[in-house]
Amino acid sequence: MTIIKRGFAALAAGALSTALAVPAFAEPVKFDFWFGLSGDLARVVDTLCKNFNASQKDYEVVCTSQGNYDATLQNTIAAFRAGKQPTVVQVYDVGTATMMLSGAYKPADKLMEENGYKIDYSDYFPGIARYYATSKGEMLSFPFNSSTALMYWNKDAFAKIGKTEAPKTWEDAGADLKALKDAGYDCPMAINISANESWQIMEQFSAIHDQPIATKNNGYDGLDARLEMNKTKFVQYVTDLKKWYDAGLIKIKSKDLGQDMVQAFATGTCQVIMTSVGDHGTVGKTQKEGMNWDVAELPVYAGTERKNSLVGGASLWVLSGKSDAEYKGAAAFLNFIHDPKTALFWSTNTGYIPVTKSGFEYMKANGFYDKAPYKGREVAIASLTASEPTEITRGIRLGNFTQIRAEFGTQMQAIFANKVSVQEGIDALVKNGDAILDRFQQTYPNKTLP
Repeated sequence: MTIIKRGFAALAAGALSTALAVPAFAEPVKFDFWFGLSGDLARVVDTLCKNFNASQKDYEVVCTSQGNYDATLQNTIAAFRAGKQPTVVQVYDVGTATMMLSGAYKPADKLMEENGYKIDYSDYFPGIARYYATSKGEMLSFPFNSSTALMYWNKDAFAKIGKTEAPKTWEDAGADLKALKDAGYDCPMAINISANESWQIMEQFSAIHDQPIATKNNGYDGLDARLEMNKTKFVQYVTDLKKWYDAGLIKIKSKDLGQDMVQAFATGTCQVIMTSVGDHGTVGKTQKEGMNWDVAELPVYAGTERKNSLVGGASLWVLSGKSDAEYKGAAAFLNFIHDPKTALFWSTNTGYIPVTKSGFEYMKANGFYDKAPYKGREVAIASLTASEPTEITRGIRLGNFTQIRAEFGTQMQAIFANKVSVQEGIDALVKNGDAILDRFQQTYPNKTLP
């Protein structure tokens, strides 16, 4: 039905003597939301969108999966050039620098203020908020699906070596893995070394040890940042992982090899993995019957003052070039997502964690973390809030970081295949990664991050 902009014309003479009052209803304002999740997660997003549409009558969000994060960003860029961009788009964490420099967005804090919503941005967990904020703390996008990495450990297997807790240090972890091997477990620990595992192996390790990935405070202070993980504790860490791999204490598990890490853990094949809290639900649904397991914060080297881990996932950006009506709809949608009740729905149906303190407290008050299958997910909050974010642990602000992750995978595979030494491989990662950063800097001459 079209919006009626003028009154009814008078009825013809001699017709009905009494005017008929016909109610006029405006169609809801439609706006597009593109996201990069698929499978079960896409179905949860669809339900979230339906819940928003049912909660009010003024706006209708049309939600469309683009298949994955990379495709979402690339499709959005293409759509923007054609003037057909969505109003809201989900962009993964490593796309943040690209979005900031694009100028193709409406800052989230300004959007909400202009449309009458008062958001307490201090309610967001600092380790999450600062990843998506400017150097001045201005929120450019809304944190959405957030996670961090944890250690998953088989309590039954550890009981057989006399342990009731997961290792807190990597020194203890090495001893525990050897004890598990001696106790007859063929795969004490599973890892993967593809591009995707840069997140838990390199990025999370560096954060909790307060070790830089790159100069310029991990890129926050300039596009001329360059990699330096070949000079940090990361070299020792990869050396230990390789040593344990050579000793049979670690196995590489991937889909290409027939079973990924999460499957290997859930079936009891491997006793320890490091993966996202987002996999907590998958393990719970697919675990071997009767298996007792738990999660813990990632270990640190002895003597380390643990810092907060990094947030993973994505945030919601509102793009420029849309109408005031669409922006009002977008603001209403973001406000709906910000509600603690939505946080409970989101975390219940996915493995993601609440992004606000109020959402976390609401979930605790409703007993979310009291028992399986959700008990243990609060460890992710403890990990993200282990310290106030430092100049290093607030995040990574490097351009084309997806390509750097791919280079990580290439060099890690070369290291584990004995083609290069640990130091040679990480040096090559830095050299090739710096070339990637140099190209990104040339793409944005004379520009600085906000």
